Amino acid sequence: QVQLVESGPGLVKPSQTLALTCTVSGGPLTDDYHYWSWVRQSPGKELEWLGVIAYTGNTYYAPALKGRIHISWDTAKNQFTLELNSVTPEDTAVYYCERDDIGWSPDYWGKGILVTVSS
Repeated sequence: QVQLVESGPGLVKPSQTLALTCTVSGGPLTDDYHYWSWVRQSPGKELEWLGVIAYTGNTYYAPALKGRIHISWDTAKNQFTLELNSVTPEDTAVYYCERDDIGWSPDYWGKGILVTVSS
């Protein structure tokens, strides 16, 4: 059973960097044909895909966030991280990490973490 747990600060000030970690258990990040994504849901909005790090270590980001987002991993700790810089209150959301299968459909996901951007 794969489990994902998000962690990080629940409050970030505007213009600062939001940094979240997803700790994975039950399977390695390098497991073939699996992808590890970050998504978020802001109040009143639909779920938004932010980016992914593939089992190869390659990363892909949502075009709207390019330049602000960075996803990396620590395979020794079996963790992957999200960094989103220059945040504004519009980045306030519940952030989820998930595992996607070979078809890029999520099969496991974390419970989510609320991040509020406010001074």
